[in-house]
Amino acid sequence: MQGDSAHRLEELKAKQEAARLGGGLKRQEAIRSSGRGTARDRLGMLLDEGSFLEIDAFVTHRTDDHNMFLHKTLGDGVVAGQGTIDGRRIYCFAQDFSVHGGSMGEMHALKIAKIVEMAERAKAPLIAMWDGGGQRAQDGVNALAGTGELLDRLVQCSGRIPTISIVLGPVVGASALAASLSDFTILGEENGQLFLSSPLETPEVISGEIDAAGLGGANLHASRSGIASLIADDEEDACDLACMLLSYLPDHNMADPPFVPTADPMERSNEVLQDVVPDNPNKPYDMVTVVEEVVDDGMFMELFSAYADNIIIGFARLNGMPVGVVGNQPKVLAGCLDIDASIKAARFIRMCDAFNIPLVTFEDVPGFLPGVVQEWGGIIRHGAKLLFAYAEATVPKLTLVTRKAYGGAYLAMSCKHLQSDYNVAWPTAELAVMGAEGAVNIIHRREIQAVEDDEKENVRLRLVAEYKAKFGDPYVAARNGWLDDVIEPSESRLRLIRALNILKTKREWSPPKKHGNIPL
Repeated sequence: MQGDSAHRLEELKAKQEAARLGGGLKRQEAIRSSGRGTARDRLGMLLDEGSFLEIDAFVTHRTDDHNMFLHKTLGDGVVAGQGTIDGRRIYCFAQDFSVHGGSMGEMHALKIAKIVEMAERAKAPLIAMWDGGGQRAQDGVNALAGTGELLDRLVQCSGRIPTISIVLGPVVGASALAASLSDFTILGEENGQLFLSSPLETPEVISGEIDAAGLGGANLHASRSGIASLIADDEEDACDLACMLLSYLPDHNMADPPFVPTADPMERSNEVLQDVVPDNPNKPYDMVTVVEEVVDDGMFMELFSAYADNIIIGFARLNGMPVGVVGNQPKVLAGCLDIDASIKAARFIRMCDAFNIPLVTFEDVPGFLPGVVQEWGGIIRHGAKLLFAYAEATVPKLTLVTRKAYGGAYLAMSCKHLQSDYNVAWPTAELAVMGAEGAVNIIHRREIQAVEDDEKENVRLRLVAEYKAKFGDPYVAARNGWLDDVIEPSESRLRLIRALNILKTKREWSPPKKHGNIPL
């Protein structure tokens, strides 16, 4: 009996070692020599040392056909389990490229679906590490069935627990859809690639017009498609970025975001902001500079920085409390809203609202970007997404107008009329239907045309000054209650923190409904 127990113990150890080696030592070493890490290497970078508890290490595929091509490997190409990051519990998985190229068969997908469901039940964040070549052809439709269950679990998690995807290799097909369902997607600059259709089947790649990186590489998804939230220099940097994102997020949608004490005084004056807005209303400045001056320790984690950069979004803290920052960027397209900027900001706003993260908006917007491309592309529908997201959000909403707030774009950027909680402006702010110059040219067109040519400019300047005094002055909006105050730029940090402290207990009730019909 004792010998039988010893034999079983030896057998267990052998199976554990086989599971640890995945596709074999030779394949793992080949992966490492290419500059990439194995699944277990990557989880080791992400998690606190010794905290990983693996599940389903002995799962194998159930395919009876094609066994001459597809060997059964313990774990079936994915390492999954739970662990901690800075002592904080998370669920995670990493695809193992050494096993069938990380392809997703039925059991591979069901194993991931199981860990996703466990994360949702435990109300703990999920971090996914993707590195696989799509659905496993040998599993046939069974692979699609398993993948379908996984996709359903990921959708059910949305808005309930934070999900972060790290893409560190080529990810194809439905696996790419799964990765993009996350709240945030981080791509490794060198090896991270996402494709819905395989590059091997893409005509432009076959003909040599473009390579795989140009079709679905990290930089493409950061600047053109808008899928990549962040680009990582290497795999260790990708894990660090995921941990940093997690530091702003709660464990689940019923929890408060993590508070981090700061030595940055609440009363710190922002003297540098006194002269940040140029006297010339058409001259640009950097809104990131404004944000970094106001938030704790100058730390602003910007997301999607290379995509739709006429608007900025990201995380920061005010007096230790996480906030989601949205701001127009005057140095790009004068801060105008366009299709991509509206979509970028709307999704971020909805994510912050789902996880109880207050929103702080820095506004300098002259309007929506005009032109045939924008109108034909559906700027009306996409601009409505931004307005819808702000109006729907129930978290504390604070807005600071630094300069321009014109027309429909003013309304879409968390104005008082969308039940924003605290709206203030600097003395340089202008709130109006449109810029004074454009308004005067429309309203007083005949009056200007009637005067002598040498007097036209003087008359126009006088009328512009009168229009600004009557409509554009921030005190006009304040008198109507559409601004809560007009403040000195140097007081920006203090005023926003004071308002946020009061709004921490904000709760908003609305009549029951299944959900709104956002103009997707």
